[in-house]
Amino acid sequence: MMATTLKKELRDIIQYRNAYFLAFSATTGYVCFGWDIGLIGGVLALPSFQQYFGLLSESASARASLSANIVSVLQAGGFFGALFSSYFASRFGRKPALLASGVIYLIGSIIQSTAGIGTSPAVGLKVLYFSRFFGGLGVGLMAALVPTYVSECAPRAIRGRCTGSIEVAVGLGNMLAFWVNYSVSLNISPGQMQWRLPIIVQIVPGALFLFFMLFQPESPRWLVERGRYEEAAAALAHIASKNQNDNAIVLTLSEIRADFVGKHRLPLLTQFRKMAESRVILLRCIIPSLATFFQQWSGTNAINYYTPQIFAGLGFSSTSSALFATGIYGVVKFVVTCLTLAFVIESWGRKRTLIYGGLAQGLMMLWIGGYAGAHPNQGVVPATYVSIVAIYLYGVFFCLGWGFTPLVLGSEVAPGHLRTAVMSLASATTWLFTYVIAQITPIMLDRITYGTFLVFGIASFVMAIWVYIFIPETTGYPLEDIKYLFEKDIIVRSLEDAPGGRVFLGKRRAVSVEDLKAIDALPMNSPKDVSEELKSRSEGVHEGLFTSEFKVTKV
Repeated sequence: MMATTLKKELRDIIQYRNAYFLAFSATTGYVCFGWDIGLIGGVLALPSFQQYFGLLSESASARASLSANIVSVLQAGGFFGALFSSYFASRFGRKPALLASGVIYLIGSIIQSTAGIGTSPAVGLKVLYFSRFFGGLGVGLMAALVPTYVSECAPRAIRGRCTGSIEVAVGLGNMLAFWVNYSVSLNISPGQMQWRLPIIVQIVPGALFLFFMLFQPESPRWLVERGRYEEAAAALAHIASKNQNDNAIVLTLSEIRADFVGKHRLPLLTQFRKMAESRVILLRCIIPSLATFFQQWSGTNAINYYTPQIFAGLGFSSTSSALFATGIYGVVKFVVTCLTLAFVIESWGRKRTLIYGGLAQGLMMLWIGGYAGAHPNQGVVPATYVSIVAIYLYGVFFCLGWGFTPLVLGSEVAPGHLRTAVMSLASATTWLFTYVIAQITPIMLDRITYGTFLVFGIASFVMAIWVYIFIPETTGYPLEDIKYLFEKDIIVRSLEDAPGGRVFLGKRRAVSVEDLKAIDALPMNSPKDVSEELKSRSEGVHEGLFTSEFKVTKV
């Protein structure tokens, strides 16, 4: 069976080679994001960095505040980059905006790596703040646009895998940064180069991102929105490795054109206003932001940014041993993300991965919090090793569900004509709460200690319940058909798709997507006629909460 699965995967790779290369090229930008997440916590832990910027002479609370500022200023830049991403992507196209984000990131990284040269440490710290904010603008722009670009370009059969490769890129950047930090702590004597080298090396993924993106096409859906149908067909044919006249290309293009009828070139402010044009549209527009909000409260970035400090709190006394444990954490996350992407995301679907991952990661956080509360003196006892394993298992379960599935889900659920605005809001939400978490985590660890992990554990259970009740399964549907999942009986449909959810429904069932599509194609205008048609197709179906006023128009 394993051999059959591997053969199928190999056939898919060959068939969709251009789509995979497009996803690889675009998600290289997320290596930059992952690199910074893994980089800065290790750099802050280096005594050479602390000595250069005068942190060793500060009190523990002052050091925690300075560390939070250094970490979170990049998130502040990322927030504004994400917020303005929809304007640039809509006005100039996805590809030019992505190339611009790479240039901004490189400039910020170069300034960051030279902070303090020829100036006093105090001035150098200000330059470091500025360069991290400026680089954050590029990373924020990049982070907002890559999911949109990949989801709009990827074929339906591998869309989840292509969009999910974003988290593989984050994991790869994490892992490499962790090990670079560990290597410099061992092999470079304390001094400026010990902490500058990891920052210099982060220029490499930014340069690769720029190079690879030069060879990629513009988003076919953006081209259709601009009425450039020939270019859109050429882009679709290139991505799918087919001829422009292939039936699949012609059908996909016609579906995209139908989805954009009457919605061409919507100004940015109009896109934001149209988010509230109906209850269904509003729901689809807020789900991506809610998903990324919950993702941040899983505690993942608290662990990513402050892993060395957390391992030190669990009994690792030296900087190098804490960085080594952090490096292993990065490897675990990267390997599990790759396995999840290859074998889980399309077979389990979006919903199950989020439910199972949320429950399991919540249990790990509660264990870590319980251990920290029972052993506040940082001594090494047998339970210490169990807690270290729990951190690694947390990384496993996070990558299984909440690591990249929110990005996949959000990019699928967002309405096509509003996708750039919706995803820019979702990305801005990510950056805003990444900033919040980066600011409050060192303070929480200092003041409420083990309670920090309990907060994240409870939040993980809440997010799993939210997905169980309110999110339908989107796996396997074309982007243009996702809207039907939210047209009728969303809670009924969500429970129907949830593990064991039909127990709560009895005989109630949601109207199928096929029936809704068939009704949508009928030349009807009367809601009464539609209701009668629905009743004839699905007797006994009850309207759930969030049911929209259903009106059919001929496309």
